[in-house]
Amino acid sequence: MDEAGLWAAELDSVFGRVAGRFSRVGLRWRMRDYVRGLLAPVERKNGWQFAEYAGHRGPAGFQHLLNGASLDADTVRDDVRQYIAECLGTRDGVLIVDDTGFLKKGTTSVGVQREYSGTAGRTQNCQIGVFAAYASAKGRALVDLELYLPKSWASDTDRCRVAKVPGGSGFATKGELARAMILRALASSLCRSSG
Repeated sequence: MDEAGLWAAELDSVFGRVAGRFSRVGLRWRMRDYVRGLLAPVERKNGWQFAEYAGHRGPAGFQHLLNGASLDADTVRDDVRQYIAECLGTRDGVLIVDDTGFLKKGTTSVGVQREYSGTAGRTQNCQIGVFAAYASAKGRALVDLELYLPKSWASDTDRCRVAKVPGGSGFATKGELARAMILRALASSLCRSSG
């Protein structure tokens, strides 16, 4: 099997682990197509481009997947982290936590505001994400993430409701978000891997 075939088979293995987390078979296949679109050499990463790449008639299925499908993202994250522990886990593996900014032009994306972004090297309109990656001699992979919700957002319940921010989401510093991810990793098999 060539390298592309090995990657495709491994991706199918990961999908097999999380497939049961989706309520319907159609959603499972749509998620698979969506992730493949993210990894593909698609010029613009949007619903229309993904639909074209996957052979769908339009982006409605992807829009439903992202905006309306019932899914416990935390459980999927835990499944993927377990997979990473099995494939990459070693006694000397390390967890790397960092934040990064995503430049945004509008003001309606969750958490967007003018803030310093290392990506831009200055204060810009952006969203900030805090990410955890695991690295070992076997490889590296993202294992967790949190979207930073600034105080201006956390205190504006109407804005959060319109943007569909989950109830109970409040303000947490980037350091607090990082701490939560570290604690999740420590409680998982990722940090108990013996290699």
